Amino acid sequence: MKKFIYITVLIFCVLPLRAQEKEEQGSSEYKKRVLESTEVDLLSSYYSQDGDNAAVSGGIGTEKLTDFTPTIVVAIPLNDDDVLTIDAGVSAYTSASSSNINPWDGTSEADPFQASSGASSSDMWGNFTGTFSHSSDDRNSIWTAKISVSSEYDYFSVGFGGSYTKLLNEKNTELSGHLNVYLDTWNPIYPYELRPFAPGGSGLNDSFYQNHTITGNPDYQPVFDPFRDKGRNSYSAGITASQIFSKRSQGTLMFDIVRQDGLLSTPFQRVYFQDVEGSYIENFQLADAIEQLPDSRMKIAVGARYNQYLNEMFVLRTYYRYYFDDWGIRSHTASLEIPVKIASRFTLYPSYRYYSQTAADYFAPYEQHLSTDEYYTSDYDLSKFNANQFGFGINYTDIFTGFKFLHLGLKSFDLKYYHYKRNTGLTANIITGGFTFLLE
Repeated sequence: MKKFIYITVLIFCVLPLRAQEKEEQGSSEYKKRVLESTEVDLLSSYYSQDGDNAAVSGGIGTEKLTDFTPTIVVAIPLNDDDVLTIDAGVSAYTSASSSNINPWDGTSEADPFQASSGASSSDMWGNFTGTFSHSSDDRNSIWTAKISVSSEYDYFSVGFGGSYTKLLNEKNTELSGHLNVYLDTWNPIYPYELRPFAPGGSGLNDSFYQNHTITGNPDYQPVFDPFRDKGRNSYSAGITASQIFSKRSQGTLMFDIVRQDGLLSTPFQRVYFQDVEGSYIENFQLADAIEQLPDSRMKIAVGARYNQYLNEMFVLRTYYRYYFDDWGIRSHTASLEIPVKIASRFTLYPSYRYYSQTAADYFAPYEQHLSTDEYYTSDYDLSKFNANQFGFGINYTDIFTGFKFLHLGLKSFDLKYYHYKRNTGLTANIITGGFTFLLE
């Protein structure tokens, strides 16, 4: 499985009030600021997983991965109507599966179920996003514009987009739409044993093969042609409609569409064919080929939320989404969260999420593809599976910011834990936490 990183980003939406002041010579309108003071969010998440279906080693091998992601989000009121939000974060991970891009590190015998200590065993991902939002005088219209930059060892991405929100029916109805574009550039990293077969390489005459003995099939002839297109562009659009039905209930409908073009294959993910005899160095099978996927993909998702206030202690939050794409995947997501208010400032958040999907047309397990196939992958993220996720969290909220730290007042604190399990054997644990401060 590709690294799976949970990054938590909080979005602030403060509905302004309207007031009238009567004076001796008439009346004047008072406009409340969208955001009264600067808000600072300190967020972090820790993610760990394990499994035995690593895509780097063709659908077998260790999937151990850990990831730590600290993030800071600062929302700054520029004036009564405008807010600038800056979101900056890094992701530091270690991955046993990606370490096996080069499993022959010399410290132990190469094996797909054993992590290597190579350079690809750990890395850092960084992201910076700036968002500007403007609210109309009557606070019934909000538009935003954003730009983002992110970088990792094998890709660089620039994104930009915007959204528009309209409040109607005395703010009981909300309609919004968004557009986003991401322009990515890959620096393709290939499995180590294939690099001598790149144009200009020396093949089996390379010093790597001169210093290692091939067992199994000694006539090693991989299917390998380096990718020429190193770009990937993603375009997304969506619309959302929310309605407050009563003091106790609220619902939302969502529609999203994503188009991707360019290099959609992951260059370092191996594939093994059932009609090709395996070649090995030590206990690691040499790649027959690397993942090959179409250079375009269309994704569509429709979803709905419904929230019901039950009483002063319980609230019911439900969610459902149906997804499909032109690679053959169909998926269902359903979740339930029941916040329990145990005190004036403390709320508990038990939750459950179920997910199921069909396999992509191009997926097959280890050694199930044929060398005559046009497209192939053994990435279990594209396989048929279902997953269950159980979660529990606690929230502390103090709108009066009674706790002070330097010039910051603590507005809220969240801590959540999730346990995730697929029927393919992958398991993961996620811990997320966040502090919201007001700058005073």
